[in-house]
Amino acid sequence: MKIAVLGGGVIGVTTAWYLSRAGHDVSVVDRQPEPALETSYANAGQISPGMSAPWAGPDTPRKAIVWLLMRHSPLVVWPLLDPALISWVVRFLANCNETAYARNKEKMVRLAEYSRDRLADLRSATGITYDDRQRGLLQLFRTQKQADGADDDIRVLEKLGVPYEVLDRAGCVAHEPGLGGTTGKFAGGLKLPGDETGDARLFTQRLATLAEAAGVTFRMNTPISLLRTDGNRIAGVETDQGVVTADAYVIALGSYSPLLLRPLGIRLHVYPVKGYSITVPLVSERAAPVSTVMDETFKVAITRLGDRIRVGGTAELGGWSTRLREVRRGTLVHSLTDLFPGAGDVPRASFWAGLRPMTPDGPPVIGPTRYSNLWLNTGHGTLGWTMACGSGALLADLIAGRQPDIQHDDLGLERYAV
Repeated sequence: MKIAVLGGGVIGVTTAWYLSRAGHDVSVVDRQPEPALETSYANAGQISPGMSAPWAGPDTPRKAIVWLLMRHSPLVVWPLLDPALISWVVRFLANCNETAYARNKEKMVRLAEYSRDRLADLRSATGITYDDRQRGLLQLFRTQKQADGADDDIRVLEKLGVPYEVLDRAGCVAHEPGLGGTTGKFAGGLKLPGDETGDARLFTQRLATLAEAAGVTFRMNTPISLLRTDGNRIAGVETDQGVVTADAYVIALGSYSPLLLRPLGIRLHVYPVKGYSITVPLVSERAAPVSTVMDETFKVAITRLGDRIRVGGTAELGGWSTRLREVRRGTLVHSLTDLFPGAGDVPRASFWAGLRPMTPDGPPVIGPTRYSNLWLNTGHGTLGWTMACGSGALLADLIAGRQPDIQHDDLGLERYAV
């Protein structure tokens, strides 16, 4: 079958890889000159099944008020009269209860665990490297209240059989020796030994090279304008390079997916949540993190990537703007220098922002649409890198009519119809 994957980020490229491995004639269409130049470019770097959880939780509305009042706030909301944002927020708040949180977290951990296993298989089969480390993740609690509040997440981890370890200060330092000089800054942590780290852009671009060698065609510098329809089928994709035709089409355009689908009458509840990162040259190996440390207070992830430190965080609701706001850099710098002083050359840090495609309930949208040859693989939010290989493998199975390895019927678009 001839399949066009729309989107050249980590989700689009992994989808193309698994479709090609299944024997399809695959092309990837993207407006950028090369893969992974948007949301996949400089994300926080962690592959974190153990941290896979919806933002919508029972305490989120209360926490949001506190966050908005913080000097280094992890949350920013711009007052836009945007119907899409208003609708998204209403659905988000409807998921801020214990029942929905447990249900949505189970879906996300299930997919993320499966994805990590598929990534390990891919790494073994291809030898691909991407500044990767399999050294776990540390969720760092600055207060005892935060540590006590992790009980709900721990119960879900236990239910799903995800390994974890509750650490005191000494345990945190044993896992991350760079924290040895700042023990007064935190109360304890939650270690997730099955989590990993790696550079999503490096992975995506190297996998694209492997996919191209296997026969996948990459049509870069090709902006997409609309989808042509013929009855209940997609007839083609209009681009500034002409019409792209295929037997089936996959939407993997991240935050831009709902804009392309809206003219078809498909309401995809995905909204962009801007995140920021700095990439800091490593100065001191001893002072730097070994893997990823999640600063729970500021919702900032600090990740070691080779000879760099990636610091990512902030949730900014403000439409599709990728404007860099200097105050957001300050939050990232504060978290890094407060916990790992002297680890990196902060004045030489590069500053970046990308749009995370967030669903209001948390899990991505993977599966068919009412158009018989149109499929979705989008809405992964902050976890596109974590869920990429599993999402691509799952969708390849669905398109082929094979029974996937994990439950999938609660990840589709139809969940919003109830």
